[in-house]
Amino acid sequence: MIFKDMPVAASLGSLLAHGLTAGNRRFKKGHVIDATDIADLTSAGIKSLAAFVMEADDVDENSAADQLADRLVAPHIAKSKAFTGRCNLIAEADGLLVYDEDRLHSLNLLDESITLAMLPPFSRVRQGQMLGTVKIIPFAVPTALLKDSLDKAIGLATLHPFRSMNVQLFETRLLGPNDKISSKLRTVTEARIRSLGGTLVQHHHCYHSVEELQVALPKLAGSADLILISGASATTDRRDVVPTAITASGGTVDHFGMPVDPGNLLVLGHHGDTPIIGLPGCAKSPKLNGFDWVLERIACGLRVTSTDIMKMGAGGLLKEIGSRPQPRGHALVDDMSDDISHHKLATIVLAAGKSSRMGGANKLLAEFSGKSMIAHTLQQVIGADIGPTIVVTGRDATDIKAAIDGTGATITHNPDYENGMASSLRTGINALPADIDGALICLGDMPLVTADQMKALAAAFDPVEGRGICVPTHQGKWGNPVLWSATYFDEIRAISGDKGARDLLHHHGDRVFEVAMDDATILQDFDTPESLATLK
Repeated sequence: MIFKDMPVAASLGSLLAHGLTAGNRRFKKGHVIDATDIADLTSAGIKSLAAFVMEADDVDENSAADQLADRLVAPHIAKSKAFTGRCNLIAEADGLLVYDEDRLHSLNLLDESITLAMLPPFSRVRQGQMLGTVKIIPFAVPTALLKDSLDKAIGLATLHPFRSMNVQLFETRLLGPNDKISSKLRTVTEARIRSLGGTLVQHHHCYHSVEELQVALPKLAGSADLILISGASATTDRRDVVPTAITASGGTVDHFGMPVDPGNLLVLGHHGDTPIIGLPGCAKSPKLNGFDWVLERIACGLRVTSTDIMKMGAGGLLKEIGSRPQPRGHALVDDMSDDISHHKLATIVLAAGKSSRMGGANKLLAEFSGKSMIAHTLQQVIGADIGPTIVVTGRDATDIKAAIDGTGATITHNPDYENGMASSLRTGINALPADIDGALICLGDMPLVTADQMKALAAAFDPVEGRGICVPTHQGKWGNPVLWSATYFDEIRAISGDKGARDLLHHHGDRVFEVAMDDATILQDFDTPESLATLK
């Protein structure tokens, strides 16, 4: 690849190294210069530009990223469409991401121009979450270098889905039966197992003795995929009650203790093919601890060895992770690293319009499939779970509020709604928390937009990478909702009249990042009796 300043007159077929403006035209970085462009640039008084020319053995950035991502695709791992030299890897199931760090380093050490970033090994991931990203740094790379990276990428990463498993929980007591002491353990354990797709089949009790556990364990091993033992007192030695009972029953203790805190006093063993975990005391808490790391691997069908546990010390200090909240109600918080955790996002739903094209009725209160249009919209917004939701009301505010009662959304009223959409945008922006990094602006009359489409916009959002305005597209057409960085909030507040932020999108066209969608729902609003009839 040849990179240089060149005269505009001699730039035919070259690619722009930087975006530029010439008269009324805006040229994006990477634009291929044609004869019309040369004429427009010359008319604007531009005599030279920074550009690059591909050489015979070069592979352009998108093709290179796409080919490398192809080699990383595996069962339950998909790839996105390449854009600006980047191609993301996406989880197609809930599970654990597994790969060899040394192999990843080997690929990245080939050359500075080809990079692969992944979540940490054994990260717990959700379906639809970004696992990693291929980024080609320059506009093109030599064919030979790309081939070397492709060889290193094959089979590098795997995703192991969580499997359905039946779990038996044993709780020992030093005193007589007391149901109260076991309620919290059962609730937290059941939520943990359920979040991994498993079932807590039974919760047993016995006295804290080797003799009782020794008799019970063989009976459970044949019917359970996993046995958990919560001792009445902490295990302090391999000769203590729980590990002794495992070996006395015919099982094996594989490891005692772990370099993870909390979770130090975990016991790992097995009876036949059934894994057994002697729980550390912290397992009674829903917060992340070493038990979770072992449990997640077993839930994926992975064998956990003594060596595996001893390697958990890197990153094993979990006490100070403030992002591990308490569970909401009885559900364990699925508090994993996810695709939007590093950005604080919110959603604004505009539900204040006059419905002037509906002939008197309020379109947002029109019912189909058993509930109102605005309720359908909110169901998808809440399902996307990308942050707090602000609903801006105007006409029929009381009825709109009643229609979405119980969703958890914050409602803010726009008393000036009759002045047009701009006032509702301003009301929504002003109601956002002060520390928000970006806001997804949704229209209340687009109930077919899905939670997954909203998540895709949130996953693409990264102002540092130049993706501060994320717009969904279908067959080249821009749609809604649009995700805006907080950088543009003041400009949105300044909009006036009965219009949204579409003009602002065109003004910042060179900064718009397009997120392609498979269907046309992002283009479909329902604001007339005729369109509403097709929706019903």
